[in-house]
Amino acid sequence: MRLRILHHTRYEYEDPVYYGLQQVRLTPKSRAGQTVLDWRMTISGGTRQLEFDDEHNNHVTLISIDPDHAEVAIDCEGEVETTNNHGVIGEHGGFAPLWLFLRSTALTKPGQGVRGLVRTLGREFTEDIARLHALSGQIVERVTYESGQTDSDTTAEDALAAGHGVCQDHAHLFVSSARLMGFPARYVSGYLMMNDRVEQDASHAWAEAYIDDIGWIGFDVSNGISPDERYVRVATGLDYRDAAPVSGVRLGDSEESMIVSLQVQQ
Repeated sequence: MRLRILHHTRYEYEDPVYYGLQQVRLTPKSRAGQTVLDWRMTISGGTRQLEFDDEHNNHVTLISIDPDHAEVAIDCEGEVETTNNHGVIGEHGGFAPLWLFLRSTALTKPGQGVRGLVRTLGREFTEDIARLHALSGQIVERVTYESGQTDSDTTAEDALAAGHGVCQDHAHLFVSSARLMGFPARYVSGYLMMNDRVEQDASHAWAEAYIDDIGWIGFDVSNGISPDERYVRVATGLDYRDAAPVSGVRLGDSEESMIVSLQVQQ
């Protein structure tokens, strides 16, 4: 499938910014199941300083906010050819060792809630894939998809206790639980072509777990499937903070607002 993506992100500040830096992970790479045919990033109100691949092999663009600007906009446009690998990414790559993905983070540290969730699965599974799909189903049953109730600092434990969240929370819960079960796991940010709409207000998130003799396999908890040809992987990491589309720092206490518009279509 050939997907066309238009992604606009604009930050607006109450007062002009004296100094600011943003790490942008919005450039997909050709990997298993996807080939990037064309990708362009346009920046206004900021200056591209450098580009590099981080420890997770994500392509990162470092942008400085132009002095005394009260707005910075990042526009991405491109086409990606995808195939349906039923979520299978395959062997491990990148610069981070596989054992690193067994490590908990502040957002994915398991507590009593996650440990109880894993215990409810039991051990009556003959295949690891079936066990992980059961985990995915258990998470979405316990945490209803509901926007506006959590934010980027919500932990897996907090989302489970609240009983609602979004794809980011589902991914964190899956990652936390899978690691507790002994599977290396990671967070994925990217794009999903919706069947019922073109316009979207945010990118998507899901998780991947590593299974011996198969490699990395994706699990989209929010939609109850493994990613197919409608998905485009952009960045991966131990949690959201490693794979966030945009993150950064700035000097000053000016109020910030963000506007995102996104189109993904065949």
